[in-house]
Amino acid sequence: MKISQRAQSVPPSATIAVTARAKELKAQGVDVVGFGAGEPDFDTPEYIKEAAIKAMKEGKTKYTPAAGIIELRTAIAKKLERDNRLKYAPEQVVVNIGGKHSVYEAMQATLDPGDEVLLPRPYWVTYPEAIKLAGAVTTIIETDKNNSYKITPEQLKQAIGPKTAMLVLNSPSNPGGFMYSPDELRALAKVLEGTKVAVMSDEIYEKLIYGDSKFISFAALSADAFGRTLTLNGLSKAYSMTGWRLGYTAGPLDVIKAMSRLQDHMTSNPVTFAQFAAIAALAPEGDQEIEKMRVEFEKRGQFMAERLNSIEGISCTEPAGAFYCFPDVSAHFGRTIGGAKIAGSMDFAKALLEQANVALVPGLPFGCDDNVRLSFATSMAQITKGLDRLEKWLSR
Repeated sequence: MKISQRAQSVPPSATIAVTARAKELKAQGVDVVGFGAGEPDFDTPEYIKEAAIKAMKEGKTKYTPAAGIIELRTAIAKKLERDNRLKYAPEQVVVNIGGKHSVYEAMQATLDPGDEVLLPRPYWVTYPEAIKLAGAVTTIIETDKNNSYKITPEQLKQAIGPKTAMLVLNSPSNPGGFMYSPDELRALAKVLEGTKVAVMSDEIYEKLIYGDSKFISFAALSADAFGRTLTLNGLSKAYSMTGWRLGYTAGPLDVIKAMSRLQDHMTSNPVTFAQFAAIAALAPEGDQEIEKMRVEFEKRGQFMAERLNSIEGISCTEPAGAFYCFPDVSAHFGRTIGGAKIAGSMDFAKALLEQANVALVPGLPFGCDDNVRLSFATSMAQITKGLDRLEKWLSR
């Protein structure tokens, strides 16, 4: 049977591929330290699971409106007003089947073939694929590790052209936990004033921030920013609900209605009893559970960054949020380690996994072949063991 060119153009997710190979080795009895997965190692909090069980027992297992039940959309609107100073009506919110679905639908609803999307490098692996599937064109904005991989207002101004339709922002970011300050975001928002450029602001890591970092939603910067922004978020990361597949998008009513129509024909509604669990998750009482995880992630992130920077030939920007480090390992390119020639991040990741049983994600799919991504969503003992193995492997 013929495979469409559209499907053939989409590569598999690099993060999922690495995790799958690590699991395959583990199944063979190999002691693999996994730094690949982009999900918390904490279980979903009990009060959230109990809300789902209660909903199932009450028979809340039937179809709902495609955009989500009004109770959840109301809870999301209240959360956005309380935490983000964003005043959306429940009708301006659509509940999606996880964060990836939010990204895909947002682009399908707003982009036409030939539109250009500004994408800072490094980027989450799904963004360029979702842009491609919408028929749009990706315009990369280069960043520099000396500026913590963030774009400047001057770069943004130069990148905007007659076909520019959208800017993608992800702060705190995957792959590196890089984060724009409120002032840096205001400067970017100022550049966009008077243009027709929409902003897709992916804020799924907003509650996992560290040190003196301050988070602000892009849409909260000004009335102008509010009108041009789609705010994307979800429950996977902060609430440790990756498998529940619940994301959401808030924005201008016409766009949200368009996304809802797409969802009508694409997936129907998000899982019904999971939506009731999400209402419980978003209540203010859950903040203490998030804080426990955040504090632990902060300790791990600081430790991992410091340890990576102590290894010869590795340079790592300390993450300001999320749960990833994105070190530059290019000083080791050109070497032969354990018989393997290391020409780039793909070779680095493959050889490290096969020779030292440490799984991390190559930087090439994130747009930065000089780097690799390590998740610190694992225990301190595993982090220590894995970094010990990495250092020993590099010293061969």
